[in-house]
Amino acid sequence: MPMDFDVQTHARTLALRSPDHYRVGPFTVRHNVNWSLKYANYAIPDRGAEPTPGELDALIAAFRERDRMPRLEYLPGWAPSVEPALLAAGFTVENRAPILACAPEGLLPPKPVDGLVTAEPVTAAEFDAAALVQHLGYGGTGEPEGGEAEWLRNAAANGGVAALATLDGAPAGAGGCSVPVDGLSELVGLAVAAEFRRRGIGADLSARLTATAFERGCRVVWLEPGDADVERIYASIGYRRVGEKLNISLDPEREAEREAA
Repeated sequence: MPMDFDVQTHARTLALRSPDHYRVGPFTVRHNVNWSLKYANYAIPDRGAEPTPGELDALIAAFRERDRMPRLEYLPGWAPSVEPALLAAGFTVENRAPILACAPEGLLPPKPVDGLVTAEPVTAAEFDAAALVQHLGYGGTGEPEGGEAEWLRNAAANGGVAALATLDGAPAGAGGCSVPVDGLSELVGLAVAAEFRRRGIGADLSARLTATAFERGCRVVWLEPGDADVERIYASIGYRRVGEKLNISLDPEREAEREAA
């Protein structure tokens, strides 16, 4: 199986294992009760799915019943017929994000950051500190809803990795590697506090998370970079492109504009 399909199989398997997931037609929906962030709530089609208009209507209704934006994340080649059907139903492409992967032999050492201490959270306060860095790093305000800390605890307890980086005692970065499936893990939620950016912390923390995942038996770690600048950081420690993921959603404001046109 190609590496990009391995990645898609990994993501779908984790969605099926998530406690609040549900099925609608040929879709598995990863739903987070305590985390409304759109990136934490999305559907993945079955391989080769060819959804009917009625199945798409049911999918949209299921998202809205749970107060979530109808949204999908998947590799287009996994189910080629899905994107045209979504576009016809009014969905809008958010972006086509590269998928990067790294194997143990490809990991490169980053430039060390003086004084940076990276460790796996143990106490509730440490998990909360890591979750707050992630929450603010991804544009949140106030306090996290609880989903970030829950995800980190689950990863740490089930073979994945969670990490909190501190500099001079202050939380500077956080992230994790998901629960592994067949030797694959996803590096996700990597965030650096605003006041500590552009010091090399992102590369250092990413390399440490990746190395720890390999130490725990993973054969490949994959990720989706946020933009071209972030991709360059991951490339500097050995990550390489293996595919492309489609992020597509039915934004209520855009839907209203479309219906009014």
